[in-house]
Amino acid sequence: MSANIIINKNSNLGGKKAWLIWSLAAIAFGYAFLHRVAPGVMVHDLMRDFAISGTMLGTLSALYFYPYFLLQIPLGALLDVLGTRYLLSFALFLAALGSILFGSANNIEMAYLGRFFIGVGCSVGFLSALTLTSKWFPKNRFALLSGLTMLIAMMGAILGQAPLALFISNFGWRSSMWVLSIFGIILGLLVFIIVRNEPWGEIKPQVIKNPWMQMLQSLRKASRSLEMWKIALVAASMSGPMLTLGGLWGTPYLMSAYELGRSEAAFLTSFLLFGWAFAAPCFGWFSDFLGRRKPILIGGSAVLSLALGLIILIPSTNLYLTLVLFILIGASGSVMVSAFALVKEAISKEAQGSAVGIVNAMTVAAGAILQPFVGLILDLRWDGLMLNGARIFKETDYRFAFTIVFLSSLIGFLVSVTLKEQPKL
Repeated sequence: MSANIIINKNSNLGGKKAWLIWSLAAIAFGYAFLHRVAPGVMVHDLMRDFAISGTMLGTLSALYFYPYFLLQIPLGALLDVLGTRYLLSFALFLAALGSILFGSANNIEMAYLGRFFIGVGCSVGFLSALTLTSKWFPKNRFALLSGLTMLIAMMGAILGQAPLALFISNFGWRSSMWVLSIFGIILGLLVFIIVRNEPWGEIKPQVIKNPWMQMLQSLRKASRSLEMWKIALVAASMSGPMLTLGGLWGTPYLMSAYELGRSEAAFLTSFLLFGWAFAAPCFGWFSDFLGRRKPILIGGSAVLSLALGLIILIPSTNLYLTLVLFILIGASGSVMVSAFALVKEAISKEAQGSAVGIVNAMTVAAGAILQPFVGLILDLRWDGLMLNGARIFKETDYRFAFTIVFLSSLIGFLVSVTLKEQPKL
């Protein structure tokens, strides 16, 4: 050990300081989610200002996910090597820089670069919250705290719907990005000042020979687990619909289907996020209470597939039914939080950080794949109609494009049935 200190490591677990430190990381994840869904209320502005198609818009939005996805795999190990405090604060500063670049972009290439930096900066929030939870709270609170982290994330996502749409209507989408950059800088400073990696003080980490080799060994051990990949696929199938509908295409779909204004459609899309926000901690608590993960994941996948199937099969003649289905999509998808508890039970301790990173990477990859894929299908069905320089898609086009989202959730349900409780690596 690098420090010969005998200390009761359980003495500070779950106290006021633990909640403060966790809350800053959770808010950072909420900030990341606000950025994640923001393009959904900028669809027509971005298509008009950059003269881009639905596919290019999907790519612009998904550029957030590409670096996010790639970084999740090594991040678990990097957090152990570099520490949560420094890594998270630096990431928030980088996201703020990306917000400035995106808001100032005069061409699509600069917007791509800004969105890419935002994705890099936002990639650290969730794993930081999970890492701090595992160190600052007792083990039997992990699923509950994971659910509460998702609750705060969805609060950020909800702010990125109707409130952001209202702000954009009054001040423009560029101003919104500059405001987000200021918030990112302030949050990064708070993380640097307040967050500590361990509840027993800033003990210097052990001097480890070849830390990068250790990281690679951890990744190799985690990636060899078939069970871990099955859990990752199920988690991805549950996050994909929320990222695709709640993050980009839900608002324009409601605008087309019910002839709504942007702010009103964004508010109604928030019902999907509300469903996720309030169900996530409930299912997290229930999962901890039962001590079971698989039945909850199976049930959530089944309801999610059913709700998505009804969205694509039933013509949008009843707004209230659509809202109920949006809530069900969000609530059933939030069961994903149990996947992180399951993977920590499925993977040996020395590979858990890497395994959680891989699972989280897959949940993000779902958005990176499905958002532009839906945009591509919409472009293929586009009949040439435009309004104020932006392409207009029909309600039937959206429902047809959402078929790919339904199929992904159905695959996740089929895989969830094969999961094991507490398997060995």
